[in-house]
Amino acid sequence: MEEINYLLIVISALAAIASPGPATLAIAGASMKQGRRAGVCLAFGVLSGSLFWSTSAAFGLAAILHTNVWLFEVFRYCGALYLLYLAVKSLRSAFSTAPLTLPANQAMTAKGCYLSGLLIHLTNPKAILFFAALYSIGVPPTASPLALLSVILVVGALSSLIFLGYAVLFSYSGVRRIYLKSKRVFESVFAVFFGAASLKLLISGAGK
Repeated sequence: MEEINYLLIVISALAAIASPGPATLAIAGASMKQGRRAGVCLAFGVLSGSLFWSTSAAFGLAAILHTNVWLFEVFRYCGALYLLYLAVKSLRSAFSTAPLTLPANQAMTAKGCYLSGLLIHLTNPKAILFFAALYSIGVPPTASPLALLSVILVVGALSSLIFLGYAVLFSYSGVRRIYLKSKRVFESVFAVFFGAASLKLLISGAGK
């Protein structure tokens, strides 16, 4: 009986999750602009989406979505439109004339931040492909439901450390002050990144 390659799974997940992407950038941005609470709430939203796709991949739903191209395309376009919305929002913030201060109150509610993070990950077709590939290369087809659950927990724990780590790191006052001093630069970078990610999703094929 083949064994689960936990080392391969952890290394692959670490490389994919920790690298800059829409989720990590959104978490960092929320923490810098609105504080730790907003960043953590958004991170939990991303984690929920990650857990959904991880579980789906483990038990075959991701493979079903990938074989039904029309449904995969719906996720692709929804994800691209949401990233485009984030790009426009960042661009408007970059050219805003509002006073540059550290907000005492959160601009978004905890629920709003959570749903934003959830949408980012649930509408990201790359997440579907990543988890489908992760389970196909590191988990044998004969793995039991209990073994699959152990993989879900390992990947979930790693994701939690990374996403919540981003939220805490970028919430420190020193980092936030740097953000305020370079607000236009940061927001312009966010706008370009989200816009590029949106464009990449729109022009990429379902199988790419």
